[in-house]
Amino acid sequence: MPKHKYFFFILLAVCFIDSFQPLLHAQNTTKIRIVNADDLLGSKTTGQDLNIFVGNVVFEHDSAFLYCDSAVLYSETNNLEAHRNVRVKVSDTLNLYGDVLYYNGDTRIATVTGDVILEDNDATLYTDRLIYERNTGLAFYKTWGRIISDENELTSTAGYYYTDDKMLYFKKNVVLVNPDYHLASDTLIFNTATEVADISGPTRITGKDEFLYSENGTYNTKTGFTRLDLNSYMTYKEQYLSGDSILYDKILGVGEVFGNAFIKDSVQNVIITGNYADYHRHDGYALATDSAVVIMVDKYDSLFMHADTLRLTFDSTDSPASLLAFNKCKFFKPDLQGMSDSLVYSFNDSTINMYLNPVLWTKGNQLSAEQIEIYTSNQRVDSMNMIKSSFIVSLDKFGRNQYNQIKGKNMVAYFEENELNLVKVDGNSETIYFVREEDGNLIGINKAVSSSMEIWIEDRQVVDIYYFDNPDAQLYPESELPADQYFLRDFKWLKDDRPINKYDIFKWTVNLPALR
Repeated sequence: MPKHKYFFFILLAVCFIDSFQPLLHAQNTTKIRIVNADDLLGSKTTGQDLNIFVGNVVFEHDSAFLYCDSAVLYSETNNLEAHRNVRVKVSDTLNLYGDVLYYNGDTRIATVTGDVILEDNDATLYTDRLIYERNTGLAFYKTWGRIISDENELTSTAGYYYTDDKMLYFKKNVVLVNPDYHLASDTLIFNTATEVADISGPTRITGKDEFLYSENGTYNTKTGFTRLDLNSYMTYKEQYLSGDSILYDKILGVGEVFGNAFIKDSVQNVIITGNYADYHRHDGYALATDSAVVIMVDKYDSLFMHADTLRLTFDSTDSPASLLAFNKCKFFKPDLQGMSDSLVYSFNDSTINMYLNPVLWTKGNQLSAEQIEIYTSNQRVDSMNMIKSSFIVSLDKFGRNQYNQIKGKNMVAYFEENELNLVKVDGNSETIYFVREEDGNLIGINKAVSSSMEIWIEDRQVVDIYYFDNPDAQLYPESELPADQYFLRDFKWLKDDRPINKYDIFKWTVNLPALR
C-alpha cells in the first residue's frame, strides 16, 4: 500500500476513532460466548443481569479467545469486563495481554489497561493503556508506549499499530534505538516486517561517528540505507554534507547528494559546492559536479575555484589529502588568479600542480607554461616551477600596450608577499623589457638572448638582469625598433580570461589558444 494511504488512515484514526466508535459496529454482530469457568455467580444490578465468572475463565468471540482470572459478562449489551492475567488470542500470531480488559462485542473494540503487552511475530508493544480495534486491526495508545522489533526499540507518547499491514505510526517524543543508531523524531512510520522507518518532521539520527538530520525521508534499520529529502545534512567526524536530497548507504559508506550539494571539512577549512555530490567514505574521496566550486576558506582572502569536476581525497585519518580539479579549472583570489585544464592541490605540503595550458596572474604579471608547480605557505605563493614553454608577461606601468616579457624553456619564480621579485630562467632565455628613467621617461627597449638568466623585479619593473653563457643583449631606442619586434614569439596577453571576481570563475574562453 502506498505510504500516503497510510497517512490517510492514520489521520482518520487520530481525529475520529474516539468520537465515532459507535459507527464501527459490525452489521451482523455475534454474542460473546463463555467457553470455560471454574465458577459462575449470577446477579442483578440496577435492572441489568450480570454473569460473573471466576477461575480459568475463557470466552470466544468471532474466532478470538479471551482468557482471564475473573470476568463480568453483560449479556444484554454484549460487553465483557475481564480482570487479572488477561489474554486475548486474536490469531495464532497475535496476542494481547493486560490487567483489565473492557471489550464490546458489537464494535469489537478492546480497551486494555495495566501492564499491557501486544505481541505478534514481528513486534512486541508495551504500554499502560491500549485500544485495539479488531475490525481494522488497529491498536493505539495515547499516553506512552514502547515497541521492540528485532534489534530496534521504539518509544513515543502516542502510537498507532496496524497489525494486519505491520505498519506503526508514532507521534511526539519518538525515539528509535538499535545497535548502530539512535533516532529522535516528532513523527515516524515504521514497518515491522521490512524494518523501514519513514520520518516526517525534525529528525536526528546519531551513530558512533555519524549524525544525520532531516525533516522528511526514509531510514532502513536493517541495511542502514537512508534517504533524506528536506532540510537535510549529515556529519562524519570533521566532515559536513548537506543538500536538497541525500542518499546514504551506511554499510558501503557511500552518499549521494542531489541539488545544492555542500561539503565542508573543518580540519582544512575547505568547502565544496555543486548541484551533485558523490561521497565515498571507505574509499576516501568525495566529488562534486554541475557548477562545482571549492572554497579554500581564509580569514581575509578566500580562494574560489571552479571546474567541471572537483574531487577531494582523504587520508587514513579521514583528513583531506588532496584536491583534484579537472576540465576547465579557473580560480580567483584577490591577489592570485589562475586557469588550466586541470589542477591538483596537496594539503600535506601546500603545493599546487597545474596542467595543460596553465595561466597565473599575480597583480600585474601573467605567467604561463606547459605545467606549473606552485609552492605556498599560509595561502601565499612562495615560489613556482614553470616547466616547458615558460612565459612571463607584465604590462609596463608607464607605457600603453607595452609589455615586459620573459621567455624560456623552464623557469623558477620567487615571490615576496605574493609579489614577483626574482625569476631564474634555464634554457633558451629571451627577454624584452622597457628601460626607463626614475620619472618614467623611456630610455630604450632591451632585447636579450642567453642560455640562462636571473631577473630581479621591483614594483613590477625589471631592476637587474644577469646573463649566463654567451648572452646577446642590445638596447634599442624606441624609434629604431619596429613595432612588430615588441613581442616575443608565442606572446599572448589573456586579459579577457583573467577572473576579476569570484563569479568570473565560471567564464571560459572556448578553444583557448596554446601558449607555447
